[in-house]
Amino acid sequence: MGIRFGAFTLDLDRQLLTRDGHAIHLTRKAFELLAVLIRDRPKALSKAMLQQELWPDTFVAEANLSNLVAEVRKALGEPRRDPVWIRTVHGYGYAFQVDPGMTPRASTTMERPACWLEWGRRRFRLSPGEHVIGRDEDAEIRLDASTVSRRHARVVVSEEGAWLEDFNSKNGTLRGDERVTAPVKLTDGDIIRVGSLRLTFHVIAPVVSTDTQVGSSS
Repeated sequence: MGIRFGAFTLDLDRQLLTRDGHAIHLTRKAFELLAVLIRDRPKALSKAMLQQELWPDTFVAEANLSNLVAEVRKALGEPRRDPVWIRTVHGYGYAFQVDPGMTPRASTTMERPACWLEWGRRRFRLSPGEHVIGRDEDAEIRLDASTVSRRHARVVVSEEGAWLEDFNSKNGTLRGDERVTAPVKLTDGDIIRVGSLRLTFHVIAPVVSTDTQVGSSS
């Protein structure tokens, strides 16, 4: 799925931002921030809402969010005093906006997270792409438990659905009572066992939608 705005394209499947076809580096969290702001445009999102989206059930300093916004603005070439895409809502949060010289946004581009994993009170949103499950600090779904391998398993989300795969982990991965030895497709309510931990997969809508142009020159 590609979301186009100006000269930029946000490719959710490849987790890639490009400008005129040239890749622009963004850290994973900065990419997620841009995707969330575009998803809810032109609605302003509070800092608390953004922190919950990016770091669910985890306390982080407000400066972390500010640093991500600065990273996204730098990637987009935003002028400091007159930003084109990322608008600061003083005392509240941030919003994604189209250039005043562009037409209003077209039809829906990206739905709210269509699927996610739940572990106790924690919820891990699953956007299109690969999500590694494990103890590793860089794992998208980090489970800090002794029975979980550093890179234990992964969930891959695409237009066809969500698939679970084990990484030859020491204690194994199960979907229900079935040990995962090859990629298996997930359905709503599936119980996933990663080592001794139990997670639940949920899906409420098609995972992705088609390409949509955010705005075009008038």
